[in-house]
Amino acid sequence: MTKKKIVFAFLLFNVVLINSFYAQKYNAIDSIVLKYPNFGSTEKLAERIQKDFTTEHDKARAIYSWIAVNLEYDLKASLNSPKQKSYTSKNEADRLKHMQLINEKATQKAFRSRKAVCEGFSLLYAHLATLSGLKCQVITGDSKTKVSDIGRKRLGSNHAWNTVLIDGRWILVDATWGQGYYDERREAVITEFTPIYFDTDSKYFYAKHFPDAAMYANNTGNKEVFLNGPIIYNRFIEEKCEILAPFSGVIQADEGDKITFKIKNISRFDDLYYVGKKEERIKIENQKEEKGVVEFQITYNSKLGRFITFFLYQGALLQFKIIPK
Repeated sequence: MTKKKIVFAFLLFNVVLINSFYAQKYNAIDSIVLKYPNFGSTEKLAERIQKDFTTEHDKARAIYSWIAVNLEYDLKASLNSPKQKSYTSKNEADRLKHMQLINEKATQKAFRSRKAVCEGFSLLYAHLATLSGLKCQVITGDSKTKVSDIGRKRLGSNHAWNTVLIDGRWILVDATWGQGYYDERREAVITEFTPIYFDTDSKYFYAKHFPDAAMYANNTGNKEVFLNGPIIYNRFIEEKCEILAPFSGVIQADEGDKITFKIKNISRFDDLYYVGKKEERIKIENQKEEKGVVEFQITYNSKLGRFITFFLYQGALLQFKIIPK
């Protein structure tokens, strides 16, 4: 085969891969929901979902898809959240009734305006799930999405998501992240339907979420371990990768130190690389591969900056923080 034919075959192969990837972004359930008209009420939407879908799984997925496609993350409200008005309850029953009214108001506002922060996304999901005959709960907690989250000390809650009972199994759902993501560089929310945050494998989900209530946590319950973990990106979850080394997202290293990395489910033939402080692409040399695990070393120098970000085929994969010994 001539060099020209080899290049053409390679490009054709990549086109096929890209088309296959985007074809899988929407499954049959999503495709039906994408054609839904506007509904005047949450009850009408739930009726349509129950008409079109019969299994618990399909209903739960349809609700996720509808919210992820139709709602926009309200960045302005997130950055300028109003202070909650103080309320003195007479008793526990009065407090619960007051909270219910607040949640109902937030739910309907999210549905009507098609804009919300994570609270509105999760409340609307739970509301539609209940109307569709599903058991669902809203979970609040912490989340990790930015480089500054690695090793941070702030311990407060900043996110909300759902767990829904499907065929006797509680699955994890984050409809907020299903609609897109926040781009730090552009300081804007990028709308992009992301299916992986429906029924996400708990080991990936809890690497990015930490529930306030210990009963929901599928981890050690150690908040410090969670915060010190690396940032994993969507590509990492899509490829079902695992980090075997280093054990923490916070790496102690001085100038000239060699850092060993081991990543499972990546081939040494994959386009894996990292970037320097000036965003220059740096090729990974001398990769070893054994039983689906790639091992390599990086010699640290200050030109890399405080963070090392790995990319796989131009998509962000994972990120570590470097601190001096």
